[in-house]
Amino acid sequence: MPCKDYLNSVKRYVGGKIGVAAFAYTPSILWLLDWSEMDANLDGIALGGMALSAFVLVTGMANMVIMVTLWVLYHSLVGVGQLWYSFGWESQLLETGFLAIFLCPVWTLSPVPRRCPPSLICIWTFRWLIVRIMLGAGLIKIRGDKCWRDLTCMDYHYETQPVPNPMSYYMHRSPWWIHRCETLSNHLIELIFPLFTFLGRRMCAVNGAVQILFQVVLIVSGNLSFLNWLTIVPSLACFDDASLGFLFLSGGGVKKTVLEIQNEDAAGRTPKPNKGMLIRRVVNISLAVLIGYLSVPVVLNLFSSKQVMNTSFDPLRIVNTYGAFGSITKERTEVIFQGTLNQDPKDPEALWEEYQFLCKPGDLHRRPCLISPYHYRLDWLMWFAAFQTYEQSEWVIHVAGRLLSNDSAVLSLLDHNPFQDRETPRWVRGEHFTYKFSQPGTASAAQGKWWLRKRIGAYFPAVDLEGLRGYFQSRSWPHPHTSPKQELKT
Repeated sequence: MPCKDYLNSVKRYVGGKIGVAAFAYTPSILWLLDWSEMDANLDGIALGGMALSAFVLVTGMANMVIMVTLWVLYHSLVGVGQLWYSFGWESQLLETGFLAIFLCPVWTLSPVPRRCPPSLICIWTFRWLIVRIMLGAGLIKIRGDKCWRDLTCMDYHYETQPVPNPMSYYMHRSPWWIHRCETLSNHLIELIFPLFTFLGRRMCAVNGAVQILFQVVLIVSGNLSFLNWLTIVPSLACFDDASLGFLFLSGGGVKKTVLEIQNEDAAGRTPKPNKGMLIRRVVNISLAVLIGYLSVPVVLNLFSSKQVMNTSFDPLRIVNTYGAFGSITKERTEVIFQGTLNQDPKDPEALWEEYQFLCKPGDLHRRPCLISPYHYRLDWLMWFAAFQTYEQSEWVIHVAGRLLSNDSAVLSLLDHNPFQDRETPRWVRGEHFTYKFSQPGTASAAQGKWWLRKRIGAYFPAVDLEGLRGYFQSRSWPHPHTSPKQELKT
């Protein structure tokens, strides 16, 4: 539902007041802003976050103030994002961002602050994060789909993953024994190597290297949003300064400063702790206690036979459960939106024209896209909708209604609108197809087809604007034919 409506529903649920209960249920600074210009509020939060992130990325400098601000801004979007922000990596980004706060000095923007180097406690919270991410992913697979236990899951994964990329097409055609090795190595990387973190400096570094290499392979083989890029971040905590020193120029400022600090420590010239440093130590110890306490239900979940993945046990998502692909779809299905100008949708002569999404399979001749780390959220949600029904994914009908009115906001999320600069479609329907990669070297591939498809049937019947009026009203959705302000007056 629209952000304003969602906040109002939460407000009613917590007793009609914007207080602690409202912030606990939906942590967002939007509670404090003017709701009459909600789009401007959301854009402002996003642009502010982008600007601060760009500053940190370009300069390599940050402090607690900046990192807290970034964490609050992203929390504000995730809190009201509902289905749109329902992916597991939202919580992972929030947890990573929270831990990053404690890596930084409070005020200074120095890349290597002399009086508050990163605490070993903070480094270990990142290591604990990568351990939980990988163990969660590995255990959910072993307990989930049978194909993970008989080593056949990779026979299907490249073709049926949410948004394949060009390499997926070729990796899908690897020999069967390579797929068996891929599945077995996946289990080793997710279930065995994380334990190396606790076996000393060298073994910890081995785990870090393996996890980073694993994420690079996943980036190459599919479009899994920014998940794999994000997972590399806690993996870096598995290395110490000596391991990473080769990445910095010998005469560079950062490396030189670190060496000076290390030499001072070795010579016993470490600065005496001042009040600020003592407070920082208390904060670091408090962080360890907090993470330990919040990890209890997460660890219990890992050992549970009813393990759940991508779940938060605290409203701020500070410590979360993770996991991916506990079950593998064996057949790829797609929902294809089609529109027609014909007055009778049942006319066998009606010309139905297809909409194309930005990345998900549709046009058989279109090469799979390469978008990682970018995330086309609508394309991903359509992947989930394809193995559900439209009754379970009512938002699909909402999209259809917007297409019937050539809504610019929805069309901006698509690659091709067949009714661009034309009359709006009279009817829109959803067709259900199975999709398979074409076989390299066959006639289909020679014709430029990356995909082959077969119709299953109708996903949802043909709908028009007038027919959807009651459907939209029953769900308090503004009718696509009128603006939201006009709808409220009627």
